[in-house]
Amino acid sequence: MRTTPEVQTGLPEQELIERVINIKRVSKVVKGGKRMKLSASVVVGDGNGQVGLGHGKASEVISAVRKATARAKKDMVRVSVKGRTIPHETVGKYVASRVMVKPASEGTGLIACPQVRAVLEAAGLTDALTKSLGSRNPYNTARATIEALLKLRTIDQVAAARNKPIGHLVERGARKDETAEGQAG
Repeated sequence: MRTTPEVQTGLPEQELIERVINIKRVSKVVKGGKRMKLSASVVVGDGNGQVGLGHGKASEVISAVRKATARAKKDMVRVSVKGRTIPHETVGKYVASRVMVKPASEGTGLIACPQVRAVLEAAGLTDALTKSLGSRNPYNTARATIEALLKLRTIDQVAAARNKPIGHLVERGARKDETAEGQAG
């Protein structure tokens, strides 16, 4: 008997955002000719800072997407978000793809290619500027975006890692600005 997540935990499964970013036909050459299959890449997120990417292959589109979605749900990771945008600029790299993600002011929207947009929307971000550099492979670009989001740290996380109060980090930045102005004037 197959058990659903609801039966296992007693709680209903949360609503997840699913975006298919790529479907392509792949072939394997065998003795009798070519075996055709379909490959699918899917991004899954809860819209609240969790996002995952999965890849699946099958002889039918529906099966490939189902496999990719299951893999994406298994590989979900939590990313740091600051309201509707990200806390600071970051660059993610995966294989030959690089993605730069910058915070944007409210109302800017997501300025990104379709693969990066799918990842950011699934993570729950609505304002960000991005630039895709290097390879444009859809799967690698989406994975590079997730790598960039994993590098993000909020000021609370940085303060906790350094065992310092948040005010200590903020004041030091303000003091540097004041001394720079004093030396210039």
